[in-house]
Amino acid sequence: MTDMTQTTAARLSGVGWRKSTFSNPSGNCVELAELANGLVAVRNSRDPEGAVLVYTRPEIDAFLSGAKSGEFDDLAL
Repeated sequence: MTDMTQTTAARLSGVGWRKSTFSNPSGNCVELAELANGLVAVRNSRDPEGAVLVYTRPEIDAFLSGAKSGEFDDLAL
């Protein structure tokens, strides 16, 4: 990969994707995968071969900490 911030799932063969148990049955969710280099990939579950964003561990930690503390609650339905 030349650009580690965005790629496609097709270029990330062999990674183990997972989604939240809170995901709805229609599959409208995001999936995450730990990459061999310690980065974390995120994709749309409805487009499994499509675009993937790649984040560092500190970026994921900052997002999860914010989500847990309610910083993004205004974005929920």
